[in-house]
Amino acid sequence: MTNQEFFVQRLKAEAPAFVKVVKAVPAERADYRPHPKSRSAAELAWMLAGSATSAVTLLEKHRADWSEPKANGGVATAAAALEKAQAQLLERAARVDKNAWEQEAEFVMDGHVAWKAPLGEMMWGLLFDAVHHRGQLSTYIRPMGGKVPSIYGPSADDPGA
Repeated sequence: MTNQEFFVQRLKAEAPAFVKVVKAVPAERADYRPHPKSRSAAELAWMLAGSATSAVTLLEKHRADWSEPKANGGVATAAAALEKAQAQLLERAARVDKNAWEQEAEFVMDGHVAWKAPLGEMMWGLLFDAVHHRGQLSTYIRPMGGKVPSIYGPSADDPGA
């Protein structure tokens, strides 16, 4: 199995958990943040959708210009945007050729190249960052009055399936 094939396999396995966590955010508490410096739950949900969208752009153009997504439309809309971007990401990641997977890509923030790396390495980095933020969002859910979904196994609120 190639690195790219393993990436696609892991992304496919992780995708449902991302959506479950975003959908578990109580809509009426989407403005919750545990600290003034923390992103709100809605901002994190939209960040996950934006990250998946940026990953699609990276696969297509080997460059993504990141801007912090606006939390417009609530968490249900963010979940739908995330599902759509994940489907595109899975499809494109599976069909990118080996040479493109190994070519340098750029991640741009505020007009400056913040990260240069082979596309495959960058895709893994974006996945790991998204997993981190998914975990961050999952810690918000119970204090918001929601139920934490099963991610890698049962949670205190969800026995898993």
